Amino acid sequence: MHNAQDTTDPQPEIHLSVVAPAHNEEDNIDRLIEEIEGALEPTGIRYEFVIVDDGSTDSTRGRIIAHQTKRPWVRCVAMTNTPPGMGNGQSAAFHAGFRATRGALVAVLDADLQNDPADLPKMLALMEETNADFVQGDRSAVRKQGDSPIRLFGSWVGRTFRRVLLGDTITDTGCSLRVMKREIALQIPLEFKGMHRFIPVTARHLGYTVVEMPVNHRPRHAGEPKYGMGITKRALPGLVDLFAVRYMRNRRRPVSSEEQRNTIAPTAAEPEQEHTHA
Repeated sequence: MHNAQDTTDPQPEIHLSVVAPAHNEEDNIDRLIEEIEGALEPTGIRYEFVIVDDGSTDSTRGRIIAHQTKRPWVRCVAMTNTPPGMGNGQSAAFHAGFRATRGALVAVLDADLQNDPADLPKMLALMEETNADFVQGDRSAVRKQGDSPIRLFGSWVGRTFRRVLLGDTITDTGCSLRVMKREIALQIPLEFKGMHRFIPVTARHLGYTVVEMPVNHRPRHAGEPKYGMGITKRALPGLVDLFAVRYMRNRRRPVSSEEQRNTIAPTAAEPEQEHTHA
């Protein structure tokens, strides 16, 4: 079990850690792992895949562990203290997953196969090309072709509120597919519910360079959506979270520090004076 405060320095031999939260995704795990391997193996980089089992009640965990015999780069982090039959949510799962990573860079994607792992090498290349700290996926061009007018309108309203309240200009902040420096991943306060929706804008608030890249978006391969959808489960809580993030942003203060030492060389001790008695 990984301690929530574990911020051990990344191992230099691992370049990329991929993190995916999974709640009851037994029918997607095998293909997900195979697609990660197919996308990253040709790059020649050292990588690991950290799948966070967020309170699954099906065979998700068993399927992950079964791959470890032939694929030692597959890791399973199991959330503890989850409500019966439920998970602790994406934010908590990302929090646990990020602290288990050992790579210099952290990539994130959903376990439902809607994000395409084939985009990861291109995101890594863009990060190097632009010298950015963070690459955020943008599904908007693909999603506009299949989304209903109501969903498109809801997305527009959400972006408008984000821009006004947070100065957030990210096109598709709801896209989980992203690559960032590990130091960013560890600074996001993901122990708070809903904070995963504000990862890109928080990175910018912290002073990091965030660039966007168009990515693919696919229909769900199997299973049902596990994390909140709809107006009551997503839009209204999201609006409340906006104000919470705005409050935290305005209250954030720099916490960097450095130890100060005396640079003056110590002087040699003066010889002790002899005392004579009259």
